[in-house]
Amino acid sequence: MSSELYVGLMSGTSLDGVDAALVDFAGAAPHILASTHRPFDAVLRAELLALNAAASGELERAALCANGLSRIYAAAVADVLAQASLPSSRLRAVGCHGQTVRHRPEAGYTIQLGNAALLAELCGARVVADFRGRDVAAGGQGAPLVPAFHAAVFRAGSEKRAVLNLGGIANLTWLPSSGEVTGFDCGPGNCLMDRWAELHLGTPVDRDGAWGSGARADAQLLDRLLQDPYFALPPPKSTGRDLFNETWLRARLPGGCQPQVVQATLLELTARSSADALGRHCPGARRLIVCGGGVRNRALMARLRELLAPMPVDSSAQHGIDPSLVEAAAFAWLARQTLAEAPASLPAVTGARGARVLGAVYPP
Repeated sequence: MSSELYVGLMSGTSLDGVDAALVDFAGAAPHILASTHRPFDAVLRAELLALNAAASGELERAALCANGLSRIYAAAVADVLAQASLPSSRLRAVGCHGQTVRHRPEAGYTIQLGNAALLAELCGARVVADFRGRDVAAGGQGAPLVPAFHAAVFRAGSEKRAVLNLGGIANLTWLPSSGEVTGFDCGPGNCLMDRWAELHLGTPVDRDGAWGSGARADAQLLDRLLQDPYFALPPPKSTGRDLFNETWLRARLPGGCQPQVVQATLLELTARSSADALGRHCPGARRLIVCGGGVRNRALMARLRELLAPMPVDSSAQHGIDPSLVEAAAFAWLARQTLAEAPASLPAVTGARGARVLGAVYPP
């Protein structure tokens, strides 16, 4: 009987739902046995989006959202266990990142909604949660947390590589063939494009980037967006919807700009800011591995390849992990690190005073 089965849960800044991966760590490389995606309903999604800013009654609303999220998380765990015909007793743990609604490490806090005690009760399994808190307590950003996992699964001693996660926010991991692994949030990934598509197409995403690729980016608007001080900040740094949101965008839009042109410019913003960060902070990179929902945006991937040619730009699927499941698998791995009392934070990534064991454990 394997004792290395974990479920990782991830609901990110894209606010599209929950990804779950059942991962077996018994072999030399992690093996995903089952996976699922549970979308958020419109009411919960709207409430989570609203909780990114101060509002009346937010404490109770946040607590109710945490409970609702935990029920979706539990259903996702049940899905992957049913696919693999396994009882929850076979799991070592469930790793749950929670839903970020505020990220203010400069003020000493970051908030990820989720009721880990309720999740443990519903799943009948050990739950590891609150992965960011200890790093922030040690003076770190608390994010990004996945670079340690990227290093564990994608690093190659024969090649300098970088990993770009295109979630709601884009984050970049530098994997030199030897030496220190670094990483940081490089700017918006899908969050602005998705919000603009929702407002003007009535759909949660611009599928394949088709709408955005049908217009030409506005060079002046792009320059205005790229002038935000965040892009010039040196790592370690992290960001989220606290900064890159609809209000941020509208404050920079010129009058009369066509919505499709704005979408084209937002696609170019994600591609350019990611490529620029790679050029500045990943010297001599020979390959970029891309994961996250942005891999499904064909126009975005094509633009990245144009900007970075002749460097190969691969999907993480070419390296053994479905791009939509890398972060869920990462939180399964992080839960495993917690139970082993092994550090999982990288001070060079988060800026913490030292490596720390992350996560709080809730028994079954």
